[in-house]
Amino acid sequence: MTIKNRNKIRLDILAAVAFLAIAGHGNAQDSKEAFKIKQKMAESAVSAPDSKSVVPEGNLKKITLTRDFLSEGVAVADLNKDGKMDIVAGYYWFEAPNWTRHEMAPSRVFDPRKEYSNSFLDLGMDVNQDGWDDVVIIDFPGKPGFWFENPGKKGGEWPKHMLAESMGIANESPGFFDIDGDGRLDILCGDKDKKQIVWLKAPSKAGETDWKRYPLSQENVPGTEPFSHGIGFGDINNDGIKDVIIREGWFEGTADKTAGNWVFHPANIGEPCSHMQILDVNGDGKKDVVSASAHALGIWWHEQVVDEQGKLNFKTHLMSNTTAQTHSSIMADLNGDGRADYITGKRFLAHHGRDPGDSDPGILLWFEFTPGKAPYYKEHVIDNDSGSGLNVAVHDMNRDKKPDIIIANKNGVFLFVNQIR
Repeated sequence: MTIKNRNKIRLDILAAVAFLAIAGHGNAQDSKEAFKIKQKMAESAVSAPDSKSVVPEGNLKKITLTRDFLSEGVAVADLNKDGKMDIVAGYYWFEAPNWTRHEMAPSRVFDPRKEYSNSFLDLGMDVNQDGWDDVVIIDFPGKPGFWFENPGKKGGEWPKHMLAESMGIANESPGFFDIDGDGRLDILCGDKDKKQIVWLKAPSKAGETDWKRYPLSQENVPGTEPFSHGIGFGDINNDGIKDVIIREGWFEGTADKTAGNWVFHPANIGEPCSHMQILDVNGDGKKDVVSASAHALGIWWHEQVVDEQGKLNFKTHLMSNTTAQTHSSIMADLNGDGRADYITGKRFLAHHGRDPGDSDPGILLWFEFTPGKAPYYKEHVIDNDSGSGLNVAVHDMNRDKKPDIIIANKNGVFLFVNQIR
């Protein structure tokens, strides 16, 4: 069998298993029939490359904070107000510069082969603008999000506040974006009950604690089902207003971000994925979409084209099949060339080792883009024993004017110090 055919089988197997995993996500057990199918596929699956065949380039220094599974969300914030950025992993924070571990609320270490954590995505920000950074946590898909209020100098308990009247967040990869342009990050997601694309506005005035829910789309639209995969925010049609992108199409943005009337345009933007990034990959002046498979195999760029009906659509190009289950991504200029690069990695043991490739090495990657020069990207390996979780954080942790990468997942919590020249 040729390598090409083996990779094709591998892609088909992982895609099918991902569909079954999504369909049965959250259940205590798969049905017997689904389990038999998954077992048969697993027996014939071709694994992803092993750690020896995927060699890191060695220009990001890896610092391991812990090998405990605490969270698949991660963030940075100056929680003790000492001028140094700390690292947040779920209910825990690691104090810079020695990374001493502290607890914001009672929690524990989770078993990566049996459990999910209580933190899927994290965000550090001063929610109530009292001068002390707080921590926002997105829980298991379908549950409400919440934030822990920093007690400040008095110390003690971190009060817990629910987001948007405890609205269930449908997506597995909601996005942190400044939707209204006020300089503060909001949350873009699907409303689990109303099946509506909404955004949760961060409090904008000092002393406020409530996150408000505003609709963008009508109710009962695609991309809002429980465990929905794939959402992004960017100006896809170059009209100066950002749109919402899901893999089934895009919602055309208007100046009114509260009316719930953004028109949906069906389009084919690939398979179930993690965060969708909007940028001009090939330099033709049109915005494309970059996405990575959440539970199967593949990292793609989707080229914006005009289809046979004269409508905006997309042509998918495979960028990489180095690793599977790339369940998060972020953009940052790692090499200082003035263009944002794409960072993603394997969600190690995404389904506790039940899927083909689930327990393959935790590979972390970045892609630099070369618009105008085919194939328009170059893949770089950062690490082969960490991977990524459900969100990635980037921040200049050592103040050398280079963005560093922060990861938390079932492999542990890691900091990658950028030493790219």
